Parts: sequence; structure tokens; C-alpha cells
Amino acid sequence: MGYESEATRFLRDLLDGQPELRTQRARNRATWWDKPQDLETQKDREEARVDPTGYVYFPRPPAPGG
Repeated sequence: MGYESEATRFLRDLLDGQPELRTQRARNRATWWDKPQDLETQKDREEARVDPTGYVYFPRPPAPGG
């Protein structure tokens, strides 16, 4: 097997040692992420989207002579 990070080994060992964490993790994921999507709301949000400017940290300086 190739490289496996210490964090990956830790999580694998933790989940192997406490199998109830897998079901709890799936249940908590469903709480926040696995939600049905409302296509009408998604369409409205896409239509209202405004592209950001490339200069986001403070206002763009005025153009010379303007």
C-alpha cells in the first residue's frame, strides 16, 4: 500500500474502534447537508447572482483623469 497519513490512520482506527460513530456521522451529515433541493429557489438564486469584481479587499482606486 502507498503512503497513508497519520491523520488517515487515526480516523480509520477511531472508526474501527467505535463503530457507532459511523452511524452517528451519517445521521449528523443528514442534519446539515443531505437536504432536498428546491429547484425554483435555486433558479431564483442563480438569476440574482452578481459576478464579483476582481478587486475585493478594498474599493478600486479611481481611474486616472477621472
